[in-house]
Amino acid sequence: MKKNLTFIAMLAVALLSSCGSSETEKEGAQQASAVEQAKPKVKIATVKAEEVMQSEVYTTTVEAEVKNNIIPNSPLRIEKILVEVGDYVKKGQQLVNLDASSLDQLKLQVENQTIDFKRVEELYKVGGASKAEYDNAKTQLEVNRKSLANRLENTVLVSPIDGVITKRNYDNGDMYGGQPILVVEQISPVKMKVNVSESLYAVTNKNLDVKLNFEAYGDKEFNGKVSIVYPTINAATHTFPVEIKLDNKDASVRPGMYGRATINFGTKSRVVVPDVAVIKQAGSGDYYVYTYENGQVKNNKVELGQRLGDRYELISGVENGSQVVIAGQTYLSDGAEVEVIE
Repeated sequence: MKKNLTFIAMLAVALLSSCGSSETEKEGAQQASAVEQAKPKVKIATVKAEEVMQSEVYTTTVEAEVKNNIIPNSPLRIEKILVEVGDYVKKGQQLVNLDASSLDQLKLQVENQTIDFKRVEELYKVGGASKAEYDNAKTQLEVNRKSLANRLENTVLVSPIDGVITKRNYDNGDMYGGQPILVVEQISPVKMKVNVSESLYAVTNKNLDVKLNFEAYGDKEFNGKVSIVYPTINAATHTFPVEIKLDNKDASVRPGMYGRATINFGTKSRVVVPDVAVIKQAGSGDYYVYTYENGQVKNNKVELGQRLGDRYELISGVENGSQVVIAGQTYLSDGAEVEVIE
């Protein structure tokens, strides 16, 4: 009887141990299943490097190719201004007539001296005048002829270029007082200047293509070229000036217009990612992209380049051929295990 009781007790302990082990295994399986179910679900995409056009946009103001101030050599009264603001003029065209009273006197003086010189010249040929008399008469005539030419140039002012009159500062009858009487500007072509980053100096050269837009013409695009690359760098700003030229054959673009210049610096091989893969860190200007490898994600700080439609060019941060997370980033952290879904 005592042996039976002992056997029954041992059997009960065995049964209890068996039940406890089964319950533990069940709980472990449930916990493992819960962990598996708790993994964030993400979608991923493979990214590749592409040849991306490297362009920069600059604001600029249009300038005339050439700008001339019409100014006399000496202060004279303005008899007549022959053009108005907005008029197109040709090189050599008369623009202003100044007081010619002193010019008429000088013309008469030169005519009389010409007659006197011819008389002295004839006498010199036959020995009736000395070499000194001949040289003196010739010198005086040449001096007054040059004075006449200068006075003539100062009395009738002409345009030195083909262009358009952009400013008039006097009326007929005014005495010239220091400001230009007129300003004439060549507007075919026109030019613009922009300051380019020192980092682009090696790839900047003449004849680079430039796309130009002006506020006055909305979305209309004009085609320009880099015409001058300045040879020095500004040590304070680490930029260098670049001059852009626009043919402007129809003269539709005018000096003073505000515009944007997009310079094409060629292409570079860059990794391009979908825009949905890029996360901006709150409270900073930093951007991140999660990459996926071996069941885990890594948070990578990236440097953005240009926006290309629904994608971004990356200057750095993600390698070519990487798998990036494009959905499910909300609850991710660096190093987290994830489940990839289609």
